Amino acid sequence: MNRSLWLPPNGSLHGVMLDRLLVWNLAALSAMLVLAHLLLIWAVVRKARPANIAPGSTKTGRSSLLPSFASSELIPTFLCCLLFAAMAVTSERLWAALRFEGPQPEAMQVEVVGQQFQWYFRYPGADARFGLTRPRLVNAAAGNPLGLDQNDPAAHDDIVSSVLLLPAGREVDLRLRALDVIHGFFLPGMRLKQNAVPGLELHVHFTPVTTGTYPILCTQVCGSGHGRMQAVLRVVPTEQFAAWIAARERKLERPE
Repeated sequence: MNRSLWLPPNGSLHGVMLDRLLVWNLAALSAMLVLAHLLLIWAVVRKARPANIAPGSTKTGRSSLLPSFASSELIPTFLCCLLFAAMAVTSERLWAALRFEGPQPEAMQVEVVGQQFQWYFRYPGADARFGLTRPRLVNAAAGNPLGLDQNDPAAHDDIVSSVLLLPAGREVDLRLRALDVIHGFFLPGMRLKQNAVPGLELHVHFTPVTTGTYPILCTQVCGSGHGRMQAVLRVVPTEQFAAWIAARERKLERPE
């Protein structure tokens, strides 16, 4: 686990690289802030020199402006552009690996659904297939918050939970959707954020590596209960996760 005095503990495989990138960006920006102020001070001191002193003057009386311009403006500007380009490319490559590059075929599939003001997590069950859902069947009070169509055989073994439970060391592909408004799925401890948008199914994948409990928040203002829209991620050993799945499947076979 990566620990920091100013960041929550990291529990994901990609989080180490992201934290390193963040520290590098802050260090680079701090150095540029100091450099910019030093250049401003130098410009003020230079401007305050007596008018009859021309440091760049030649024997013909002409001022050699090109070396002064190149050293004081052109070169620092060029270096800043290179720095920002390097930072942009590095961060885009990291984000593309999480968002746009597909997960491995063996990655576990979990659906994340946001609804005012609750997170739901659905596992496909033993058949590895998600059952059909229909908006007209959504009824949380009746025990069907996602609108599972029980006429679809693939829906019979789907597991719906208010807690996201994942095994440590296995890649997971999250498919996010929303039932009402835009919600922001945010896992600070996994260095992960992705919006859940009505009508869209968005994917993001990561690998949790450190067992523990991590808060799940909503970062989009989704209504009066936005502040209460919280859940938890529990990362557990593989054996404990398998036992939890088996217990939930037995409960589905023998409903109360």
